Amino acid sequence: MMEILLNYFPELTALQRERFSKLGELYAHWNERVNLISRKDFEHLYERHILHSLGIAKVVQFKKGARIVDVGTGGGFPLVPLAIMFPDSTFHGIDGIGKKIMAVQGVIEGLGLTNCSAEQVRSEDHKQRYDFMVSRAVTTLPEFLRMTKHLTPKGQGKLYYLKGGELADELLPLKQQYRVHELSEFFEEEFFATKKVVEVEL
Repeated sequence: MMEILLNYFPELTALQRERFSKLGELYAHWNERVNLISRKDFEHLYERHILHSLGIAKVVQFKKGARIVDVGTGGGFPLVPLAIMFPDSTFHGIDGIGKKIMAVQGVIEGLGLTNCSAEQVRSEDHKQRYDFMVSRAVTTLPEFLRMTKHLTPKGQGKLYYLKGGELADELLPLKQQYRVHELSEFFEEEFFATKKVVEVEL
């Protein structure tokens, strides 16, 4: 399981390796209680969820002290893998589904992550502000930006949005500057053939 991560991130510290290797058992534990990942998909946890989340780490290096919000964090992706990867940045996951947040909090505690938290709240009702937003395909990009524009200072933040498939029509209405990063440039597995990180200036 860990081999796939070390293949692309050989510089991981001993503590990061330990935490990433613990994710398998922690998610197995919580997935039995709350359906975070489908049973069929669970055997691909490290490729399709953890490594996919770390696609963002291939296009941005969050600086020390950066504050990042994961909107619609669901089972804690990309929230938890990014918090392990960037221990000097602060991560906060929000989601409207309480059971999922409870499970994510359990994973965070199980790892002993002190730079990461999760909260049950809808993005529209969340009042904090952040330097960056991350998310994994919650809705169409224009709709996502409409729901979350109050979470970052105008003209200063950035969004890193994990998305798959054909995006041309979805990107057409965007007034913001954006850049599309193909994850197939970084990861050779077939799963990433159509996967992207869309970087949007906020």
